[in-house]
Amino acid sequence: MIEKPRALVTGGSRGIGAAVAVALARAGHPVIVQYRSNDEAARAVVASIEREGGRAELSRFDVSDAEAASEAMTALIERGPPIGVLVNNAGVTADAPFPAMSLSQWRDVTRTTLDGFYNVTQPLVMPMVRARWGRIVNIASVSGVVGNRGQVNYSAAKAGLIGATKALAQEMAKRKVTVNAVAPGPVETDMFQGALAQGTPLDEVLKHIPMRRIGTPDEVASVVAFLCSDAAAYITGQVIGVNGGMC
Repeated sequence: MIEKPRALVTGGSRGIGAAVAVALARAGHPVIVQYRSNDEAARAVVASIEREGGRAELSRFDVSDAEAASEAMTALIERGPPIGVLVNNAGVTADAPFPAMSLSQWRDVTRTTLDGFYNVTQPLVMPMVRARWGRIVNIASVSGVVGNRGQVNYSAAKAGLIGATKALAQEMAKRKVTVNAVAPGPVETDMFQGALAQGTPLDEVLKHIPMRRIGTPDEVASVVAFLCSDAAAYITGQVIGVNGGMC
């Protein structure tokens, strides 16, 4: 049996990232769970994977920190085997009406999503090209497709990630490296619960979702896992909504 390449999932300690890490491990990939600070949650994801017979390891660094990311990525690449699957999931929110949005709120969100994409993806592209196989999936958001009040920073960052997805897909297509984005709607995660805690009414959210329910991390992870498979070899440059019918 041919060994599947390692998969790196950023922001893999909780929510969508954790579900993606588990799904890729179930598909046979040794998984690298990247995280920034929550040791306990990250170890729990690895333990969950190992209980099911999969393989996983941890990598702790801040994707928005170029120097730290470079050191971590170099170490991951050097100790092999090749990383053939990358899921850029790391992201943060710092919601505020734009007139009241601070520079730090803008930078924290855009640097994590956009600088994080560059810092992690750029070192892996040429190894994927040389292998003539690779899967890159970027976790965007419905906010990056249609915008969202109070999230100019988050919407801008996710829209930028979608643009990067489409451009990189064109560069990589001949090399059998696919690049796609998944754009979830509201999903039952700590991030969503935080929005509710800050006063976002659930009833108001549900009004905008034709299915009238919140999605689950596993529903997003199943789409990501498919895009990372051989079955998705002819899909690239796409933005796939997992959003209960939101337009």
